[in-house]
Amino acid sequence: MAFALLTSVAPIFGLYTSFFPVVLYMFFGTGRHVSTGTFAVVSLMTGSVVEQLVPTPLEMNSSSSETAEFEAQRIGVASAVALLSGIIMLCMFGLQLGFLSTYLSEPIVKAFTSAAAFHVTISQLQSMLGLRLPRHTGTFSLFKNLASVMENLPHTNMAELLISMVCLAVLVPVKEINMRYRQRLRTPIPVEILTVIIATGVAYASSLDSTYNIEIVGHIPAGFPRPRMPALHTLPEIAGDTVAITFVGYAVSVSLAMIYADKHGYSIHPNQELLAHGVSNTVSSFFTCFPSSATLATTNILESAGGHTQLSGLFTSLVVLVVLLLIGPLFYFLPKAVLACINVTSLRQMFLQFQDLPELWRISKIDFMVWVVTWLSVVVLNVDLGLAIGVVFSMMTVICRTQRASCSVLGRASNTEIYRPLENHSKCYEVPGVKILTYNGPIYYGNRNFFREEMSRLLGLTPEKIRSREKARKALEKREREASVNTVEGGIANTSFSSENEFFKSETSESNVQAVLIDCSSVIFVDVAGARLFIQMCTECQKVGVHVYLANCNESILKILTSSGLMNYMNPQHIFVTVHDAVMYIQQQKEKPPENTTTVWV
Repeated sequence: MAFALLTSVAPIFGLYTSFFPVVLYMFFGTGRHVSTGTFAVVSLMTGSVVEQLVPTPLEMNSSSSETAEFEAQRIGVASAVALLSGIIMLCMFGLQLGFLSTYLSEPIVKAFTSAAAFHVTISQLQSMLGLRLPRHTGTFSLFKNLASVMENLPHTNMAELLISMVCLAVLVPVKEINMRYRQRLRTPIPVEILTVIIATGVAYASSLDSTYNIEIVGHIPAGFPRPRMPALHTLPEIAGDTVAITFVGYAVSVSLAMIYADKHGYSIHPNQELLAHGVSNTVSSFFTCFPSSATLATTNILESAGGHTQLSGLFTSLVVLVVLLLIGPLFYFLPKAVLACINVTSLRQMFLQFQDLPELWRISKIDFMVWVVTWLSVVVLNVDLGLAIGVVFSMMTVICRTQRASCSVLGRASNTEIYRPLENHSKCYEVPGVKILTYNGPIYYGNRNFFREEMSRLLGLTPEKIRSREKARKALEKREREASVNTVEGGIANTSFSSENEFFKSETSESNVQAVLIDCSSVIFVDVAGARLFIQMCTECQKVGVHVYLANCNESILKILTSSGLMNYMNPQHIFVTVHDAVMYIQQQKEKPPENTTTVWV
């Protein structure tokens, strides 16, 4: 009933949403400890859609049929969101798109839920203070709602403020006790239920609604709801917001299910979860339910109470069923301020997620920035827009990390076959005449320029040096041809020096690099642009008399390189399984006597 207020619908629809999805998930879901139903963030996002399409009129007679028509329009929109959300999930299940939940990383989910908790708290202030204000939606909605509350503080209903203060004074300490002593308590103290019962009794006994004009829940009809079609005509208008609601609801549900699955040693199936939540939302929408998902608070209670299978959902739904059939009408005098306090105090875990920030900064500053950007975007802008910004920013950090991956020179540990980066291992030494390079990332169109710059820097191959050494090589080859002709014509015995050996002695004395070995063990993939870069590197190295070797290439990389024609520019025998094999081969080639040395006798 409390989360129904966030959805801007009557409290009875919160009871319906806590019954039908629970029963359906019990048959289709794979999370043994997951409790489904109303969730604060999803309810808040749905409430924003409802407020946009069916805003609260400034003046409305609560005793007329106008109120019933107004509530029917609102739940029709909320049910349409649930229907469309369920259909989207079923389509995702058919396309096996369960992997999409991985795009919401842990920092994004925690920052999003923590920031959404502020939206929920601000939206409940008017109920806690007894103010009758319209809820603002869209960009900067949090600040607009807060400003509206601050402007109307002089009109605070002191009776509802007192009720809120008493409820908070009871709920917060008891929840803290439940959290700190959860290992000793067999079941948590049901403080919310006790608060609702006592508040209803006090309001009834003292007629608070008529004496102090406090807002109460009102009539809660007993029995099952009659099937009703959602407001299908609103589907085009709610499509964009529903996609965000679907993605958030599914991601939070799967994340929560995975947390408890890892804790208790079993696995869940993301695609099956799509089917479970898709069926739950689709079927429930025809029974005046708004979108549902896994819930943090009730899942924690269910796990601490000893639930081990989905069958536990049957017993929780039976409790709701008893309320629907028998007890519901007794909550007529329940003040809405009490429900608002329950909403705010249920967000305790979300607010406490700020405690993770120091550890997150210590572990990964990039993930810390993802957390901060997502939190600020959700708080400053809006829930759905902020989430989208957080996802995009997180993906941009991944792209930047692949674009600026480290490139290192490897050295060999003495008398071993171990090769490690020189900058991190002082006991490793470069192999004479061989430059061993490793690149810790993919080589694709996004980072090919950076890869080329790093390789050129480590090898010392500038365009000017390549041109000068290529010019020297051509001059040397011309001189050899002329010397060979003069030797044959003059009949003088002459031993011609090897072009490659003399070239290395004369032109590569600066760096003494005769071979470049690229360790591809950390290269995940190579695209067409990366393969062409390899060809370009081979031709440039050949111009300066340096051979290129490859080691530790996986099959997919080799397939792309060979398909792109690299073997036309590189000797196939220069590809090795390990770095050490390549080094041994290069050293053997250096020790061989020159094959091009010839003696001419006339």
